[in-house]
Amino acid sequence: MKPINRIFLFLLFISVSYAVSYAQENQSYFLHTIEKGQSLYSISKMYNVTTSDIIRLNPGCDKKIYAGQTIKIPKGKESQKGETFHTIQAGETLYKLTTMYNVSAKDICEANPGLSAENFRIGQVILIPQKEEKEVAVQTPPVEQSNIQGPVVPRCKDMHKVKRKETIFSVSREYGISEQELIAANPELKKGMKKGQFLCIPYPAATTVQPTQKEDPYAIPPSNSELFRKSKETPKEMSTIKAALILPFQEDKRMVEYYEGFLMAVDSLKRTGTSLDLYVYDSGKDISTLNTILAKNEMKKMDVIFGPMHQNQIKPLSDFAEKNDIRLVIPFSQKGEEVFNNPAVYQINTPQSYLYSEVYEHFTRQFPNAHVIFIEPTIADKEKAEFISGLKQELKSKGISMQTVNESATKETLKAALRNDKENIFIPTSSTNVLLIKALPQLTLLVRDNPEQNIHLFGYPEWQIYTKDHLDSFFELDVYFYSSFYTNTLFPAAVQFTNDYHKWYSKDLTSKFPNYAMLGFDTGFFFLKGLSRYGSELENNLPKMSLTPIQTGFKFQRVNNWGGFINKKVFFIRFTKNFELVKLDFE
Repeated sequence: MKPINRIFLFLLFISVSYAVSYAQENQSYFLHTIEKGQSLYSISKMYNVTTSDIIRLNPGCDKKIYAGQTIKIPKGKESQKGETFHTIQAGETLYKLTTMYNVSAKDICEANPGLSAENFRIGQVILIPQKEEKEVAVQTPPVEQSNIQGPVVPRCKDMHKVKRKETIFSVSREYGISEQELIAANPELKKGMKKGQFLCIPYPAATTVQPTQKEDPYAIPPSNSELFRKSKETPKEMSTIKAALILPFQEDKRMVEYYEGFLMAVDSLKRTGTSLDLYVYDSGKDISTLNTILAKNEMKKMDVIFGPMHQNQIKPLSDFAEKNDIRLVIPFSQKGEEVFNNPAVYQINTPQSYLYSEVYEHFTRQFPNAHVIFIEPTIADKEKAEFISGLKQELKSKGISMQTVNESATKETLKAALRNDKENIFIPTSSTNVLLIKALPQLTLLVRDNPEQNIHLFGYPEWQIYTKDHLDSFFELDVYFYSSFYTNTLFPAAVQFTNDYHKWYSKDLTSKFPNYAMLGFDTGFFFLKGLSRYGSELENNLPKMSLTPIQTGFKFQRVNNWGGFINKKVFFIRFTKNFELVKLDFE
């Protein structure tokens, strides 16, 4: 063989090998565009993969990721239920996806309650439900004299998996048979139809075979708007709301306080004409106790469940709520994973990565001309390390200047860190009261000696606990801190609630943060009022819920197209030099 031919064959082999390996790699992942607040952990839970799986395909993402970045998500471990994930490409429509995966538009819409004609766009990841396997029985050829009507053939033409809110009537009409024929083939239907049940679809008693017609290649496919409109379920009102509280009342007295506030919300709604049935259960801390409660007949009929408190009970309760199409409001836990895959879950306590991203955005908007001076303790606070690291990354990306001083810095050292052309924001890298006690005296002297300088102190939700100890300093230093929960006992709504609580229970509210009685009132009032006003359309009307909470703010957003809702509400609390306490509510 001539040398030139050998070189040609070698190059051909290399190019073919590269093409094959590229194709194999390209088929082994799909693309995800990171949204604000998402972390590697939350993304891994969305797609049922490990963070190591993601890092392997995206080297360096364990050190830094950012909103708008596109990363590869490995396939193969996609969903425990057999669904697949699909990233919408240019030119794709909902109709095209139905033909591509051989599933109906209604099935895709039901699997992705967060998807709509408005947000169906390139880069969106959606869940493609598993194609149902249909068992087709062999049919004997029809006899030429078919004018003799025989009994219904007991063998199945198709197998149908019952979907949410389907009825005997709707299924029989879908397959062109009578209700009697469907029941005759499935006698268990006499006891009722259940979601997930498989039904035998019999051959019709008398069938006229029509010649199959080829699809018209020139027909105009339906638009996204048309398919979403047809797939939308008929809204349902809730004349009487059935709600359940499942909490460990005997184990934790805070749960009793939550229940007390919740009862006050129920009373307020009943006075306005809302009809409610409230069921209350003590869940203890064991899964066995929870399972006993969930086995009760009335539980499957709930419209909303509030709870649990213990982490180990979240998954079984979430699975039960999803199976029975019940909304689940989780008031306490910040670490639940179920919100990433259960569309019925509402997580009140914002997951850390989402909370921090909201704080960063509000901070840079509130202080666009900031110079940030971090105050570091002698012993690092590991609890705030992630917050500080993310904030520094955000400040760097926005071109905001930064500097660091020690907690023992003198007034002169602090003054040297100031910039005359900027708004100087001091931020301790620890939320402890110990650091405040060390830093506040020198910061106070700095402010008094430099009245012409624009100086603030920015901190953490935990500072609510120390406010009484440092109130004068907070006003003098023009302090800000962020929080998802906050109330000023002088606010009219808080005063009214405090007085009512004392009348109801002959005791004063606890002064702990957050106040569980107020949390019970806010969550109860928000969701029960929303269900009474919008019924099954609550999820589509959440932005219209303009209620003024006593302590807890609500700003819900779906974590993805197939998952539930997280609460992204964050307040900034400001102590002004004019001795005013201001609650900055960002929209």
